[in-house]
Amino acid sequence: MPDRRDFFRTASLGLAAGISGLTLAADAAPTEASGTADDVPAPDRLAIPPAEPPQRFRPTEDNILGPYYRPLAPFRGKITPPLEPGEVLVVRGRVWGFDSKKPLAGATLDIWQANAAGRYDNDDPHAPPRKGVFHNRTRLVTDDTGYYEFETIKPGRYKIGPTQWRPAHIHYMVAMPGYTTLVTQLYFEGDPENERDSFIKPSLIIAPETVTVRRGRFLLGTFDIVLAAK
Repeated sequence: MPDRRDFFRTASLGLAAGISGLTLAADAAPTEASGTADDVPAPDRLAIPPAEPPQRFRPTEDNILGPYYRPLAPFRGKITPPLEPGEVLVVRGRVWGFDSKKPLAGATLDIWQANAAGRYDNDDPHAPPRKGVFHNRTRLVTDDTGYYEFETIKPGRYKIGPTQWRPAHIHYMVAMPGYTTLVTQLYFEGDPENERDSFIKPSLIIAPETVTVRRGRFLLGTFDIVLAAK
């Protein structure tokens, strides 16, 4: 019976074991191309922007936590499940310290939202999410320039009363040692419910731009956060 050494010598992975190490087998095919430069957005649209403080540099306003927060979401850059229905949205920004006027590396962002139909993964008490399953939720850590970025879909509005709806929004909880933890929300310009919502604050509204690429388009929005020192 061949031992592990023989197995690795003869494994058919396009490699052959030689005396001095692994070499490509004679019949190994070249790796196929995955696309062209036309498949990616223009670099000026998705390049990480320079670290420039927001024009109105003041602590970001807080907002309600809401009933659907769940702790311990996974760390990931795409927060929706595969093939999630909805308009693709990329949100990016930086976390700043109000006292230092500098970006904060290592800040933790807890982010959660409804799907395109206005439903959260835990809004039905009769069908709670399975343990360890998180839909439309993430945690992120800012890089050494205070930068963060995630891909999602634009959330839907949902009804909270006989005639009252919440506008589309994304929840944030941002924490950094030495700073007051911020609970807030991101809103979208042009939502018809913005003017009727009793919780919204104008400073939290962003205006995403539409980015067109070869295979479609997506929304790109910026949401910078300024934390107040303790």
